[in-house]
Amino acid sequence: MKKFLIVIERAKKNYSAYSPDLPGCIATGKTIPEAEKNMYEAIEFHLEGLKADKIPVPKSSAIAEYVVIQ
Repeated sequence: MKKFLIVIERAKKNYSAYSPDLPGCIATGKTIPEAEKNMYEAIEFHLEGLKADKIPVPKSSAIAEYVVIQ
């Protein structure tokens, strides 16, 4: 099992998602759940491509934290 951080951002009319650990792997969706589902599928496809090209799957190293500013 692999675990990758994804970031979902609001765009003008939809949501965009990417993984800092998988450059070039992106997805969009009209809603947050749709963007998350599409990103899951994009990651699966991306990893299949890496394996087919005999490129090692990167280890997940990205982390996320919220910073509270007062």
